[in-house]
Amino acid sequence: MVRPLLFLSALIELACAQQIITPSSVLNISSCPITYYGKKYEQLYVNITTENFALCFDGFFKTQTGGDCLVGPTASYVTLHIDSQNSKLESQVHQEVPSIKASMECSLEFFMEYTNTTSVSVDFEVHIGGTKVTTVYKNTVQDISGCRHSGTAYEPDTVVSSNPDTCSILTCSETAVLETLGCGPLERCQGNNTCVVDTTCTVTGPTVINVHGQVNSIKDRCAYSLVSIPSIPNFYLMANFRDRRRKDVSFLDSVILHLDGPGVHSHLEQGGTVWLNDSTLTLNSSSQLVHGVQLSKDQTGVTAKLSLSNLTISVFFDGDTAQIHLEGPAGSSVEGLCGNSSRSLSDLRLSEYSSTSCEMQYSEPADSTINCTSVTERCNLLKEAPFSSCNSDIDPEPYITACTDTLCKYPAVDGLNCQFLKAYTRACSLHNHTLDGWTSKTGCSSEAFCQDRTCSDHEFCGEKTVGGDTRCFCRAIFASKYQANNSLGDPTVCMQDSGSLTLVGCLLEDKGIDYSTLHLNDPTCRGQVDELTHMVTFSFNSSNSCGTEVTANNSYIIYQNTIRSQNYSSDVISRHDQVQINFSCVHSQPNINTATFRIRDCSVAQKISCGVWNYTLIIKAYTDAGQTQVVQLNSEVRLNQRIWVKLETNGLDGSMVTVVSDSCWATDQASPTSSPRHDLIINGCANPADPTVAVEENGLGTSSLFSFNMFRFIGGSGEVYLHCKLHLCPKEDTSCTPNCNAAARRHRSVGSKYEGEASISMSWTH
Repeated sequence: MVRPLLFLSALIELACAQQIITPSSVLNISSCPITYYGKKYEQLYVNITTENFALCFDGFFKTQTGGDCLVGPTASYVTLHIDSQNSKLESQVHQEVPSIKASMECSLEFFMEYTNTTSVSVDFEVHIGGTKVTTVYKNTVQDISGCRHSGTAYEPDTVVSSNPDTCSILTCSETAVLETLGCGPLERCQGNNTCVVDTTCTVTGPTVINVHGQVNSIKDRCAYSLVSIPSIPNFYLMANFRDRRRKDVSFLDSVILHLDGPGVHSHLEQGGTVWLNDSTLTLNSSSQLVHGVQLSKDQTGVTAKLSLSNLTISVFFDGDTAQIHLEGPAGSSVEGLCGNSSRSLSDLRLSEYSSTSCEMQYSEPADSTINCTSVTERCNLLKEAPFSSCNSDIDPEPYITACTDTLCKYPAVDGLNCQFLKAYTRACSLHNHTLDGWTSKTGCSSEAFCQDRTCSDHEFCGEKTVGGDTRCFCRAIFASKYQANNSLGDPTVCMQDSGSLTLVGCLLEDKGIDYSTLHLNDPTCRGQVDELTHMVTFSFNSSNSCGTEVTANNSYIIYQNTIRSQNYSSDVISRHDQVQINFSCVHSQPNINTATFRIRDCSVAQKISCGVWNYTLIIKAYTDAGQTQVVQLNSEVRLNQRIWVKLETNGLDGSMVTVVSDSCWATDQASPTSSPRHDLIINGCANPADPTVAVEENGLGTSSLFSFNMFRFIGGSGEVYLHCKLHLCPKEDTSCTPNCNAAARRHRSVGSKYEGEASISMSWTH
């Protein structure tokens, strides 16, 4: 962290040609803004009175109201220096005030001069909102940084407030920043300043919404580490992703819960199937304790719940969406796709649980039937009632992103139109939000899609028609190798005395073919279905030829059979495609060969130079004799326009002293010694060479006034800089008053206590 530093220094030696601050100055410090007790300021309000010198940040100092100020004794004069980074000064500050650890970006240095430092205490009071909070003592470097809350100042490294009910502690940090400490991003307050982990990770479709609400999209078909807890090394949760109707979009397919200790390896799959190691479990709504894991199943999905090291982990899976809810003592961290987002996907990929080709990327033509605008409207329902009642606790945006990213690319079938809405609803329920009426608003069901339907590894459960019955469909990548050959199954397998042909059940269903209606030449020889793979195999052998026809030519003996559909047709009409698939095996003597077949920014001069007078001087220019129209930075001053210039003092006793303007001149450069030069006042009188100059007041009081007609320098910069040399005279010394009717100005009193001179400069641009 870098911050500007402010320094106040008292000077014992008198310094000439030092720039000082006027009694009431507003200083622009935007190049080095100051943060003062929690508020950043880019302006300083400087008051110099007979009583004090005040530097304020929020307005000029008033004894009655105070403000954010540094208040000290009045000074003879004050200068301000704004410096950039100074490593030597920074090192000094760090050495003298170890509590300041920040780097110095810039510094504001105020130098105050006192004529009698032995009788003046140069300590400064630090005020916040008019209340004194501390004192900066002479010859010390002090850290006066702090925080502000509800108008009250607090020192660094202090507690501002505490609310045990919300576990919220407001502190002023070591670096003077208000910080609210409380439960972590994965935690909730349980009361009595006790935080507990209470967080949810949602995995739905190809999207992982981790415990931090960040979205990750899985584009391949590999297994990934979903959740691991460093404090619980024997537990981890994995997720498998697979393709469905398209090769370029992956979906969560199953969840694996692994416990090293008892050797538990549980697979939660689509349809509510749960495998424990190599056996399937029969579950219902009553919880079953299996190796320390409570397993249950209802119409919404399967839940696995376990407690490890006081951390309760609940895993819910409905075949499409997994939600992992963690509850337990504060400090628990989560790694994996659900937790630490700094790790790359490749770091979290589990090769031992993935196929060798799982990382291969596919591309497919866009689905022209998808209306992304309509899809987006559907997904944005999550920001409407009744979902909106949960939006403050569960951010809907990650779910909306998951919804639109998926459904703008993949058709809204197989329950996807409701899947993301359902996932959000359940995440809300885990945080005690009941979204009444969400199903009627969306037309969705809370029940799991495809519950109790078991599909094989190369299949997934989907809808026959939108909202209709379900069945097992071939995965796109699996089906593509058959579609390329316009086939419905694998090549014929011929053994020495048998032949068989296996058809893919999901491909048959894609064609609308009911496998039960198929048979070989012998109608009694029907296909045998593998209940695990759903493959349908037709075969014949030497014991049962099933109507196999044997033919011969000069080289081969051919065994041919045909898979055909049962004829439910009349002689005139048929309501079913006729299936006829020939397959054969041949014998070539004496070797056996297999024949295969294919199937389908000046009004006040803020800078002056002075001698040793305890007063300040202000120079103003006006465009009217009444001196009401001050020339501002943006005022338009025309050539030959009358200008009145008044030099006023503050802090002088007008009954004791007068101010005399000895000379005033103009240049076109900022330096008073530059040329060309045009004199306006010479020896206290108007320059006779310029008839427009009129000295209206000079040496009569604590101010002087003269006027002239505006001009410009030929070939100059277009700017006019005005410079004046002044001196003070005792009031009783009348010789000090310029006699402009005489040939020369009388000499002023040499022994004047207040003798001195100053150069004042101001400029116009026209």
